[in-house]
Amino acid sequence: MSAEQAFQGSKVVILDFGSQYTQVIARRVRESRVYSEILPFNSSPEQIHATGAKGILLSGGPASVFSKNAPRNDPAIFDLGLPVLGICYGVQLIAHQLGGIVEFSDKREYGPGTLRIIGASPLFEGLPSEIMVWNSHGDRLTRLPPGFASVASTENSPFAAIQHAEKSIFGLQFHPEVAHTPLGKDVLENFLYRACGCSPDWTMGSFIEQSCHEIRERVGVDKVVLGLSGGVDSSVAAALIHQAIGDQLTCIFVNNGLLREFEAETVQKIFRENFRVSLKYVDASKRFLGKLEGVSDPEIKRKIIGTEFVRVFEGATEELKATDDGLGKYRFLAQGTLYPDVIESVSISGNPAELIKSHHNVGGLPEKMHFELLEPLRHLFKDEVRHVGLELELPREVVFRQPFPGPGLAVRILGAVTNEYLTILRHADEIVESEMKAADWYYRVWQSFAVLLPIRSVGVKGDQRTYENTVVLRIVESQDGMTANWVKVPYDILSRIASRILNEVKLVNRVCYDISSKPPSTIEWE
Repeated sequence: MSAEQAFQGSKVVILDFGSQYTQVIARRVRESRVYSEILPFNSSPEQIHATGAKGILLSGGPASVFSKNAPRNDPAIFDLGLPVLGICYGVQLIAHQLGGIVEFSDKREYGPGTLRIIGASPLFEGLPSEIMVWNSHGDRLTRLPPGFASVASTENSPFAAIQHAEKSIFGLQFHPEVAHTPLGKDVLENFLYRACGCSPDWTMGSFIEQSCHEIRERVGVDKVVLGLSGGVDSSVAAALIHQAIGDQLTCIFVNNGLLREFEAETVQKIFRENFRVSLKYVDASKRFLGKLEGVSDPEIKRKIIGTEFVRVFEGATEELKATDDGLGKYRFLAQGTLYPDVIESVSISGNPAELIKSHHNVGGLPEKMHFELLEPLRHLFKDEVRHVGLELELPREVVFRQPFPGPGLAVRILGAVTNEYLTILRHADEIVESEMKAADWYYRVWQSFAVLLPIRSVGVKGDQRTYENTVVLRIVESQDGMTANWVKVPYDILSRIASRILNEVKLVNRVCYDISSKPPSTIEWE
């Protein structure tokens, strides 16, 4: 789907000036059932108009409007006739570009504050005269642009919320999108519904209906191949495409020998038996483990696994192409790319939210594969993907399963990977998962898993001394995996997990708990 085809109902665009909260704004808008799309700050009026948006939001950002290289939008967007809402840096830009004055403030506002509403505004309809807000800014407005009026103030700013009533241009010095502004969602919904005239028509049901139509239109009589990992994203993408085109989809599931306990059997059962999806299973475990033999450097392990996967996948797709029956060829490769992957992987010249990370799902394919990309989830956030999965009746244990690294258990075994170490780790990891689920903690955390340290220490089992391996438990909470904190799991749960590992898993005599956060540590150990 192109940007303008992403959703045909009510939508708004968000111009990104590099705020850490830009994605949060987009998510809050979608929670109000209005489709939102993030665009570069320097998008032209023509580009914005082409999206069919009913309103524009200007995000915050770390820059000052006084900075030489400060990101600035095209002032012509204010002449599109669309309602505009500037947040923090966004309101300072509005004032700076339309004839107001912004100055450095001696009293900077960071953290909680009280907003006093002093004028009538659609943004604050139905709200009390004072609300708690969250501030994070150094500069402030000292003179309003012509035609603007102040409608709310804080202790340090008489212009905490401003508006040009005739042009429907609004500005907020605080952040309505964060949880620390309790009524911020109400403010945003007032902008969406009252100022922009949006309807709450963004639902996962409508997304599925439109996506299926567009997939059928684009694919036609041809065929789609999808690399199925068993994770949430590829599983939902497979279920969605299968609903759209049925047997024209073939999934390839590669067993690299680095999967969790019963993973290969479970994935095949769900998609081949329950969903009746055409599934090509490739057991390449010996091939991968042979390539990894004796390799202990974590980056080299990752590169070997990535390179080998591409080769195995290419071979599998060539076998499929050889079976083309003349009624349609394998023309498309489907991927479970999500919206954050797209945002984070595309570096836009001059965008302060420069490249955050490169993602394996974004950026193209080896040219010799000659596939067109099909990415039906590329406009969705993770929570929306899970809702789509539920709508498509995928099992909850698939929809809400924890993230699992692409290189699999290889990055949870420090040093070289062996069959013996994989057997130990699979058993320990299965105990962690089963005990977390039994205690109703599995779905309350971001990830919970075991790491094998093939570092032997002295222990005692029965009347004999042992010299065996160490298992580390890693349990973290996070929103997106970019940062994470270790979880204070009740001691009785940790005790049960440790006791079972020490009693049931061979060649382990010590269990530790990782209490480091990200940063400075990473979630995975390698």
